[in-house]
Amino acid sequence: MRFGIVVNEGPYTHQASDTAYHFTKAVLAGGHEVFRVFFYHDGVNNGTRYTVPPQDDRNLQKLWSELAEQHGIDLVVCIAAAQRRGILDESEAKRHGKSGDNIAPGFRISGLGQLIEAGIEADRLVVFGD
Repeated sequence: MRFGIVVNEGPYTHQASDTAYHFTKAVLAGGHEVFRVFFYHDGVNNGTRYTVPPQDDRNLQKLWSELAEQHGIDLVVCIAAAQRRGILDESEAKRHGKSGDNIAPGFRISGLGQLIEAGIEADRLVVFGD
């Protein structure tokens, strides 16, 4: 089965990101495919490389990045939601006259068309968070 995942909540404000991460790992362990993980609303905060949790806490950004690298998962951050929250890739930072980017490895910024495509291409689209 082919899954699309949507994460609507930030990594340290709601359980949704943790649950989405563990669900995605379980899907892959079960031999299924993850077409895309789309981060929307506050979920885009999973994609900033400037997250620095305490050493004894989980680092969800790093976990997502590692999962994407290991399994070739497409991690997409909604451009409009990201800009509102100060998350920019190199080209968006340059376009807006900002001094640097902060998108985490393995993540990319794109539009809602990527969410629509995930809904079309996946057998199941599972949403975590409000």
